[in-house]
Amino acid sequence: MEFQTTDLCDANEGKVRAVAPMFRSFGGKTRFAGPIRTLKVFEDNSLVRSTLESPGNGSVLVIDGGGSMRCAMVGDQLALLGVKNGWAGIVVYGCIRDSGPIAGMDIGVFALGTHPMKSVKKGAGDVDIAVTFGGVTFVAGQWLYADEDGVIVSEASLL
Repeated sequence: MEFQTTDLCDANEGKVRAVAPMFRSFGGKTRFAGPIRTLKVFEDNSLVRSTLESPGNGSVLVIDGGGSMRCAMVGDQLALLGVKNGWAGIVVYGCIRDSGPIAGMDIGVFALGTHPMKSVKKGAGDVDIAVTFGGVTFVAGQWLYADEDGVIVSEASLL
């Protein structure tokens, strides 16, 4: 997929929202885009697993982990599920782990940082609700674009 977030911002002024610069890129793809799917969870990645086990169809999973820096929401096994099931990328408002193996996978993964501890598994959280962080509200079905310059969101596809 060929695009630059800077060019999309310039060509669609007033139609895109830029997320505050807070993410690091960990996946093998540094540039990815697709329709948004959302999860709102806190230190529990059960819904992350079940969502990534379903067909992604080129979507981007946006995980509002509450910005927690106390455990990881995605590791190499979950990222591999994302690759196998056709997800374009994962954006985590929280941490990931297994960053070395994830760097070699054909998926975009943006997160705040890394943490070696795994999350709890209670199955708590919400699927496909509007979530807000980084000054942007992410709504299921809208589009997310991510590259070396940041993350932007639009109401519809810009490509």
